[in-house]
Amino acid sequence: MENRFSGKVAVVTGSSHGIGLAAVEIFASQGAKVYLVDIDRNKGGEAALKLREQGLNVKFIECDVASPQSVQNMVASIEENNVDILCNNAGVELTAGIDETSVEEWDRLSSINLRGPFLVTKALLPLLEVKGAAVVNTSSISGLLGWPLSTAYCATKGGVIQLTKQLACDLGAKNIRVNCVCPGTTKTPMLSRLLSDDEEGRQAAKEIAARHLLKRFAEPREIAEAIVFLASDAASFVTGAVLPVDGGYTAK
Repeated sequence: MENRFSGKVAVVTGSSHGIGLAAVEIFASQGAKVYLVDIDRNKGGEAALKLREQGLNVKFIECDVASPQSVQNMVASIEENNVDILCNNAGVELTAGIDETSVEEWDRLSSINLRGPFLVTKALLPLLEVKGAAVVNTSSISGLLGWPLSTAYCATKGGVIQLTKQLACDLGAKNIRVNCVCPGTTKTPMLSRLLSDDEEGRQAAKEIAARHLLKRFAEPREIAEAIVFLASDAASFVTGAVLPVDGGYTAK
C-alpha cells in the first residue's frame, strides 16, 4: 500500500496549500513523482522544497491554469513522456450574490474554476493517453446544492461536475478515467478568508459545521485521501463518478 504509486507520475494543480498539498504529500509518500503546480511561486516553491527535504520526489512548476500559454509552458516542463495522474484542484471563491457579482468577477471564477480544468486536461491529453491515466477534478458541495451569496462559485463548481461526466464519456476509450470529489466545508485558507476571526465569524463557523452530519469541518487530508483513492488502481472500474466527501452534508 505504501508504494502503490511507485513509478507513477502525478500532476496536481492548486497544490501549494490545503487539499492540493495534502494530495501531493500522499502521492509522493507512496512512490509517485509529483509535479506541484501552483500560481504562487513563493508558496509553491517552498512547499516543494520542504517535501524534497523529506526525501520525496516533488518538483514545483509555476502555472496560471486560466492562461493557455502558461498551461502549455507547464506541460513543456514535465520531464517524462507520460502522466499517470492529473488532479485539477486549483480554484478560487467569491462571496457575492448575482446583484453584487461583476462581469469581471464572473469571468475570473469561470476562467480558473472551470476553464482551468479544461485547459489543463486538454493540454496534458497527449501524455495522459500514453499509458491510460486517472483524472480527478475538485468540485464542491456548492456544485451540487445552492449556497447563499455564491452565484459564480456554485455555477462554476457545477460546471466542473458536468465537465467530469462528459470527459469520462469522451476519454473512456483511451483508458482514461475521469472522476470528481465534492468536498464539504474544509479547513483551508479559502475557509479562513470566508470566515472572519472574530465572534461573528466563530459563530458562523459553528452554524456551518452543524449542517454537516458529522458536526465538524473536514481536514484537508480527509479530502485528499478520497482524491488519491479515485486516482489509484483500487478505483480501476470507477469513471464518471461524483463523490461527495462532505460529512453527510448532502445526505439530508
